[in-house]
Amino acid sequence: MSPAACRIASALLLIAVSVSPAAAASANETTGHNQKALDRIRNDQWHLQFLRIGDAHRIAQGNGVTVAVPDTGVDLHPDLRGNILAGADIIEGGSGDGRQDRDSHGTGMAGLIAAHGREQNSGALGIAPRSKILPIYDIPAGGNGQPDLLAQSIQFAIEQNVKVISISSGGASSSRLREAVARALGSNIVIVAAAGNMPIDSEVTYPASELGVVSVGGVDRAGNHAEVSVTGPEIDVVAPAVDIYSTSIDGKYRKGTGTSDATAIVAGAVALIRSKYPYLPAREVVHRLTATAIDKGPPGRDDEYGYGVIDIVAALTADVPPLGFGSATASAPAGGGPSTTAAAEPPGDSLGSDSTATVRGLATLGVIVAAGVTWAVIVRRRRRGDDPPPRISR
Repeated sequence: MSPAACRIASALLLIAVSVSPAAAASANETTGHNQKALDRIRNDQWHLQFLRIGDAHRIAQGNGVTVAVPDTGVDLHPDLRGNILAGADIIEGGSGDGRQDRDSHGTGMAGLIAAHGREQNSGALGIAPRSKILPIYDIPAGGNGQPDLLAQSIQFAIEQNVKVISISSGGASSSRLREAVARALGSNIVIVAAAGNMPIDSEVTYPASELGVVSVGGVDRAGNHAEVSVTGPEIDVVAPAVDIYSTSIDGKYRKGTGTSDATAIVAGAVALIRSKYPYLPAREVVHRLTATAIDKGPPGRDDEYGYGVIDIVAALTADVPPLGFGSATASAPAGGGPSTTAAAEPPGDSLGSDSTATVRGLATLGVIVAAGVTWAVIVRRRRRGDDPPPRISR
């Protein structure tokens, strides 16, 4: 592997490329013809209950949000049917539109974000099952990506007007990749990236180490730091990263451990926030995610948990004070006006008259434009450990 290679940040259990719900089932079970097997997959997705996804889905499911997934491509799994857009191949050997995967990693990440499962609440379920995936093939099966190829993927995602880019890989940077990341952040896009896995990685990899990118570490089933996850001052939030079941190639399922999986889960959470608050600028979306995280470890931000374990329900419902400039809530009237949550709702809803909604819509549009310009010229300050803890650990 060259020093500049981008490694996939997931320690996939090798037998899990075609894993069944019981991790040793027949081919018939892995292809979806056995209802018991499909039920078992949903039950084995422990992170759904851990994150209270049922409650979150009563609030938002990702409608109207497209998440770019630069990876090994995305297979057309039954649990993802209808949610995979025509994307792009950055490297040769794919289908031409990103919708082919010979590795399973990209399909697994897409499933964690946008799988809708099957009838009777079976099969794999993603965090944002009504979001769309823009698949980008830039990492060969069993191989490593390159920073400049990832840069091309990010540029393509920008051109397709995605709201979120989920990067479950990391490594060295290049000038072209740094420029692409800066352009994405300046385009009101939230970039979520994997911190990296021990022992291969000893520090947070790029682009997770870049200021403005949501750097994701991992926790285990007990909500404690996952041994596989690297630590460092760049960590923003953590999410489940151990024994994570998702979609795989050929209609099968996989079980992975690593910050790749945690990253896709957080990207799904961001998709839900962007769906619930479509006029909220990217920096405020990130603020909502970190401000509502459940603090772990020492009070405040720390190198293992960042600002804490993501709390998706709180991120969708809490009255989060804005950072200041760039917040869609800046247009809310002073003195008894609507809450932060209400102010971020799209115009034309039940919050007020048509004229009020129009004014709010124009105001928020101006804020979005201003926020994009600001991100293009000012790097978002990463909050440090001396900031007050956003929430009390539970």
